[in-house]
Amino acid sequence: MLDVPQEAKMRGHQRAPSDSKEFHEVTKRDALRLLENDVDRLLQTTEPARRPALQAEMGRFADLFGRFLQEEGPALDWNKIQKLPENAVMNYSNLKSPKNEQNEIRNMLDKLVVIKLNGGLGTSMGCHGPKSVIPVRSDLTFLDLTVQQIEHLNKTYDANVPLVLMNSFNTDEDTEKIVRKYKGFRVQIHTFNQSCFPRISREHFLPVAKDFDVEKDMEAWYPPGHGDFYDTFRNSGLLKKFIGEGREYCFLSNIDNLGATVDLNILNKLVGEERASTPFEFVMEVTDKTRADVKGGTLIQMENKLRLLEIAQVPPEHVDDFKSVKTFKFFNTNNIWANLSAIDRVLRERTLNMEIIVNNKTLENGLRVIQLETAVGAAMKCFDGAIGINVPRSRFLPVKKSSDLLLVMSNLYTLKNGSLVMSPQRMFPTTPLVKLGENHFSKVKEFLGRFANIPDIIELDHLTVSGDVTFGRGVSLRGTVIIIANHGDRIDIPAGAILENKIVSGNMRILDH
Repeated sequence: MLDVPQEAKMRGHQRAPSDSKEFHEVTKRDALRLLENDVDRLLQTTEPARRPALQAEMGRFADLFGRFLQEEGPALDWNKIQKLPENAVMNYSNLKSPKNEQNEIRNMLDKLVVIKLNGGLGTSMGCHGPKSVIPVRSDLTFLDLTVQQIEHLNKTYDANVPLVLMNSFNTDEDTEKIVRKYKGFRVQIHTFNQSCFPRISREHFLPVAKDFDVEKDMEAWYPPGHGDFYDTFRNSGLLKKFIGEGREYCFLSNIDNLGATVDLNILNKLVGEERASTPFEFVMEVTDKTRADVKGGTLIQMENKLRLLEIAQVPPEHVDDFKSVKTFKFFNTNNIWANLSAIDRVLRERTLNMEIIVNNKTLENGLRVIQLETAVGAAMKCFDGAIGINVPRSRFLPVKKSSDLLLVMSNLYTLKNGSLVMSPQRMFPTTPLVKLGENHFSKVKEFLGRFANIPDIIELDHLTVSGDVTFGRGVSLRGTVIIIANHGDRIDIPAGAILENKIVSGNMRILDH
């Protein structure tokens, strides 16, 4: 745990010996009271009309902070982990496709809402504005592809699947402008904003914001992780609206996961002819863990409930066990199907309880802060009849770095109605392992400038590129290819080159003449 603020320590010390349980309770109470006072002060800086809504939001923030103070630490009791029951994870290959009858499929789709987590910026890839507007394929953005996919479903089956975007204060304004261009499309698009919480100084546990003018000091505020979805979705009025329309499930995923498309086989299991007699209230798509996924969350059984285990909750002495591909075979794709009425019940009964993720940050001015977050999948244990479905790797295709962008822009995939489909010429279903040097490839613009066009990688297993390297037009990469330009050197891979199981290093320049 972090230090309790000095003011709270002093006050508490006057009342009880510092090593007593009573002292710790008093200092925690003082820390919470000081924070609530500071939040009230912040609320006074905003116009009266906005205060009621902001008061409710700040109430959720204070609750989160109060829980953070009560928790002894993120680690769980490792000895309480139980063996996953046989039926805890269903195999995707055992799911049945719906009968190809238009009416049947339309009825299923009309019970569905698609929700995309759209709160992230593209800054880590050197882009301004929402990440969802980075072009990823044929000049189409993540958002374009998502709208295309849903429009295709709606047109094909004469359905009406709505698209909901959960924005943050970082992405809201830009997204609203972009969404206007889809007006003529056959997709109803709704947006709502997740919460905006103040960052807390690590030194004195108080908000670093001076007033509620978020635009003026964006660094003082943060969106508190996608676990915030449940409360803000309800508060937006959309949960009530969709339940009123007879919709039963939402399919929720990260907008940068290009594999997270609406799957009719899963939907058939939830609302179609294959539906179970007792509904599954919460379904988490998991996929087989590889050595590249050792840090991803996994499924465990604990206290007879299926739940998500993240690396932050693992006691230090068990981190190697957590990373073991043999011990924990699956990892969470963050593709989640949740029953809308069950979400409503859990919120009404106030039984939603997600582990707190403490994210330590250092601001540009050197100030050390913490932001308290929650993860949407951590709510799994609060629902009845939760299961995992072990889906093919193709349903997990996130674009977090330029190396992921190389894969999705390449001839490994073709684009079909907004969905990426792996080329039948690829001999095995796994994607190549690609590592591109941070210094020369991490920003999208720089990355694109280093390729005359994206190489043929149909037969590639592994690619490592480091240093000042450029690729000419029509390059083919096969097997394992390692290209290292040492500091001060430059390597230009010539147009039409075929590199198969090659290591290229040193200095190789092609000069225009």
